Amino acid sequence: MTARLMVVVAYEAAELLDIACVTTTLAMANGIGAPEVPYQVLLAGPGGGPLVCGSGLVLGSEQSLERITGPLDTLIVSGGTGFERAAADDRLVGHVRRLARESRRVASVCTGAGVLAAAGLLDGRRATTHWRFARQLAERHPQVTVDPAPIYVRDGHVYTAAGVTSALDLTLAFIEEDHGPELARQVARDLVVYLQRPGNQEQMSLFTATPPARDDVVRALVEHIAAHPEQDLGTAALAARAGVTPRHLTRLFTQQLGLAPGRYVRRTRTEAAAQLLASTALPMERVAARCGFGSAEALRQAFTQRFGIAPSRYRAAMLPTREGRKSEGEREAV
Repeated sequence: MTARLMVVVAYEAAELLDIACVTTTLAMANGIGAPEVPYQVLLAGPGGGPLVCGSGLVLGSEQSLERITGPLDTLIVSGGTGFERAAADDRLVGHVRRLARESRRVASVCTGAGVLAAAGLLDGRRATTHWRFARQLAERHPQVTVDPAPIYVRDGHVYTAAGVTSALDLTLAFIEEDHGPELARQVARDLVVYLQRPGNQEQMSLFTATPPARDDVVRALVEHIAAHPEQDLGTAALAARAGVTPRHLTRLFTQQLGLAPGRYVRRTRTEAAAQLLASTALPMERVAARCGFGSAEALRQAFTQRFGIAPSRYRAAMLPTREGRKSEGEREAV
């Protein structure tokens, strides 16, 4: 039985989570599913010696990067605070380039995209990285189309993942691609990952809190929107409620929240819908109505655009069985 050789490249000040999310997920796939073609995981670093991770913990690499030869199934370059030094290391970059030619798949996690870009492996491709470093990657490598939004991006046989724990999503996607969705779901359950996020989902957390508004008018309207998403929340209606002009209200929302009133309302409604989908068994039409959407289709479009996943799929992942759910009446009574 031939194993799939998965080589994870690390370096000084690499991020331990970038590495562990990949290696642990693959090891769990071997243990849980006993796949016909298991994963053989090697951690490789320059020289093969111990590596001090960005957190200060020392990690022993299993193999010298210089001594590894193909063919490989997958080459994965981790990120970390040391990525700039790694990307400037011609020897390390050269070995990454060499091994990429001998790999079925090539991937990076977080700022590891900077190493792939330095090796020319992202030229002419769409790629992502941690949102905080996306502009830097785009400026340094204009031949790369950098998209800071998705959890991960696949362009041909090259995959790039966003920040840190997105490595879980990428590795689960590899497992599904290699062995089917059932094994990926089993691994996700054992990892206590409640949802295997699709690659095009936004990097930011589903329920990232909006910074509190300093303006009393905006703060009062934000509270009203959150409490009454089903009401008329058009800009004109909100402006009338606050006693200001729609133009002035738009200026206030943009200054305080970074969003026009209409976009803020739409985001609040989709997040309210996500909470109902995850906590109730209400039919989709009722969820849509309670959150201010005119129809289930309008909810589906807004939800998919915001979170990169259909509301029905999100609910299925959050509530995989009906066991232990409260009845709809009990939910509504709470």
